[in-house]
Amino acid sequence: MLAGQPATAPTASRTLIAVGDVASCASTADEANAQLVATIPGTIALLGDIAYEFGSATDFAQCYDPSWGGFKSRTRPAPGNHEYGTPGAAGYFGYFGTLAGVGTQGYYSYNLGAWHIVALNSNCLYQTPCKVGSAQERWLRNDLRRNHAKCTLAYWHHPRFSSGPHGDDPTVAPLWRALYDAKAELVLSGHDHDYERFRPQTAEGRLDAKRGIREIVVGTGGRSLYPLFRHTPNSWIGNDQTYGVLRLTLSPGRYSFRFLPVLGGTFTDSGSFRCH
Repeated sequence: MLAGQPATAPTASRTLIAVGDVASCASTADEANAQLVATIPGTIALLGDIAYEFGSATDFAQCYDPSWGGFKSRTRPAPGNHEYGTPGAAGYFGYFGTLAGVGTQGYYSYNLGAWHIVALNSNCLYQTPCKVGSAQERWLRNDLRRNHAKCTLAYWHHPRFSSGPHGDDPTVAPLWRALYDAKAELVLSGHDHDYERFRPQTAEGRLDAKRGIREIVVGTGGRSLYPLFRHTPNSWIGNDQTYGVLRLTLSPGRYSFRFLPVLGGTFTDSGSFRCH
């Protein structure tokens, strides 16, 4: 289905598997996650930093493709900062082609069942500006205006809010405000190599139970794990000891989610909510 078209599946639930900070030749946790993903049907949302260290064609060929390449046809990626370790993220766009959107802008949208999904490029300072009036921010608002789905989910690499070492990223706030104005439900991010779920909030970090957006950071793809240094306001639950992926069940008017640990892991998190 083309981006911006109304969602058509009225009853069927769809599965979205989300994770970022994935494949490194220096780690085996990405292979453990790949074994887990192989047991879960559904669309895969990659939240950036997909092939370490520099997102080069060699990194994708040697460190990512051997374990995750079998999922390529059902993968919908978003670029991270490590992808731009190669000029223009040429390795990333060369590997994923049209699965990464049109050209090399790094943002696009698609419909998944009754949900509208938006993948964005959060490399705002040095690649694709996110400020109000930028090409990406205007595109996002137009895309959301054309969309008629009741429920919307967005994902990008750099989290607006995080208790990890990178902390909050204010450069993506204009994207959050556009999604908030459109009554979006969820934002998924990576960058900090941990898991963290937040209460619904505005782009400025104010709790808003009525129409705020929930953020979930899922940087547990396999590269490494980072400690949670602080307790950021509105953080609900976090874990910095477990690799795994987030499985979301997207249904008409509602969603549920569960963090699934790799074999041997014990941490999990789950919930279910209605759309605005």
